[in-house]
Amino acid sequence: MGDEAAVRAEEMLEAFKALANPVRLQIMRWLRDPDREFADYEPIADRQVVGVCVSHIQARSGLAQSTVSSYMAALERAGLVRSTRVGKWTHYRRDEGRLRRLADAIGEQL
Repeated sequence: MGDEAAVRAEEMLEAFKALANPVRLQIMRWLRDPDREFADYEPIADRQVVGVCVSHIQARSGLAQSTVSSYMAALERAGLVRSTRVGKWTHYRRDEGRLRRLADAIGEQL
């Protein structure tokens, strides 16, 4: 396997690991359409630009803040989401470019 293919394989494995958890997978689905999925929560900042506040993800999931923070860190390490600080709050949005590249790599290699 060439260096490029090895990197892609490693990236795919990290993404698969992150998405293997049903709650993290659900969060990724919610972040696909943040305005609709988080309509019950007053946005702190533009969801399309900076993403969804972690407190809103926590409220929607019903999980402890520490659990949600851990889940979001796993998704970020896998390159599936990006974080942005707005004041004291961290916001998350999907990294659509990265998701497309991963989908392409999966299509090419599997």
